[in-house]
Amino acid sequence: MTDLITLKDPRSAAAEAFRTLRTNLMFSSVEKPISTLLVTSAAQGENKSNIAANLAVTFAQSGNTTILVDADLRKPAQHTLWNIDNERGLTTMMLDNTALSSPPLVDTSVENLQILPSGPLPPTPSDLLGSQRMNEVIGVLKARAHYIIFDSPPVLAATDATLLGTQVDGTLLIISAGHTRREHALRARQALERVHVRIVGAVLSNAPREAASTYYG
Repeated sequence: MTDLITLKDPRSAAAEAFRTLRTNLMFSSVEKPISTLLVTSAAQGENKSNIAANLAVTFAQSGNTTILVDADLRKPAQHTLWNIDNERGLTTMMLDNTALSSPPLVDTSVENLQILPSGPLPPTPSDLLGSQRMNEVIGVLKARAHYIIFDSPPVLAATDATLLGTQVDGTLLIISAGHTRREHALRARQALERVHVRIVGAVLSNAPREAASTYYG
């Protein structure tokens, strides 16, 4: 079982920060509500998969059916975080019509939360994520849950995040304190905005404990 902070220590300041983030996302845009959310980062090593998982937990804990999708078809991490099988998943739905009608979702110990792992890694992930079939997959998942959270590759690592970002309601950019370079964050934001991806905010991760209040912003 995963040792995500929202499950391991739900009363901690970090867990509360995730709940605050969830609430902000749920109510930040009444006119354009967010039901599909992409979580990405500028570059590698910025903890975006862990943050996507913790955020999915808090959405589920609020009573909303939630699906966490591992859309990082280059270096998937959700199956490791949750200790689940990765033989079938998102790529299975992309290629198999029976999986499209019956998604290979994995139940978790968290009520209201299911995981869609990446499945077998394709040779060209961007072709799959930017396809019409991906739109169909999103539609199938939206019919099954209130919120869909996608864990995607870093923006600067590939075009995957920008392609998928155009198909969801909003994108959350992860910034890692002491790790993310300012120019990388700027380039990532520009790359997303260039294709009119809706950036709903940024999250500062790995902030020093004395700067915990920053985490809530």
